[in-house]
Amino acid sequence: MARKRREEEHENHERWLVSYADFITLLFAFFVVMYAVSSVNEGKYKVLSNSLSNAFTNTTAQPGGQPIAVMQGAPIIPQRPIAKPDKLVDQKKAEEKKVEQRKKMKNVAGDIMEALQPLIAQGKVRLLETSRGVTIEINDSILFQPGQSKLQPASINAMLAIAQVLAASDFPITIEGHTDNIPISTPQFPSNWELSAMRATTVLRLFNDGGVGAERLTAIGYGETRPVETNTSVEGRARNRRVSILIDSNRPEEPTEIQDGKGGIMASPPS
Repeated sequence: MARKRREEEHENHERWLVSYADFITLLFAFFVVMYAVSSVNEGKYKVLSNSLSNAFTNTTAQPGGQPIAVMQGAPIIPQRPIAKPDKLVDQKKAEEKKVEQRKKMKNVAGDIMEALQPLIAQGKVRLLETSRGVTIEINDSILFQPGQSKLQPASINAMLAIAQVLAASDFPITIEGHTDNIPISTPQFPSNWELSAMRATTVLRLFNDGGVGAERLTAIGYGETRPVETNTSVEGRARNRRVSILIDSNRPEEPTEIQDGKGGIMASPPS
């Protein structure tokens, strides 16, 4: 008996739809998960959008100005804030004032060197340039007798010559008195503090009499607290006994009252 031929199976041409549906489902699930774990930052989105736009157009728009051409891949240089004209004018005036102040200071130093040239040659007077201005360092041996605060007659003319130069300027002047470490104890000067302060005040009075305004003058006595040489030798102690005259190029600023942050004025508690 002959076998029946098996009927040929019908081929299904739509099986690809199953795979395609699975792929779409997985892709949809992927984007749902990515959206769920991400947070959209509107600011970053705008920056990204602008960057992409600039990259494709080769220009970047500046509000209120002309488009600036940029190269693809090059970092975008942030626009610098434009300084206000008034601020630029103030800065220029401040720089010009500093230049003028330095010029005046050099002229004053040159006039003092000319007036004190003999004493500078003897090593009794030194001119020092500091960050604050010019300092005239005078050895006390030409100004005072040991343990005294009265100027010697021979030194008065030299001090008046300095006063005449300083009177023509407007720089603040600080006069400092210094001693060595040998103690003093007299009815007039119980310690080196009083001696150094009185010597500085004596020079201050002479400058004021010579035409330097009192509002520009300050006298300070440091005693033996600021030596420039060691006090273990005679030469070192002689160097430490001195009067220093600082011609200050830095004018004092206007004071600003400090507040406590609540609009009130800070005040020390009563003692």
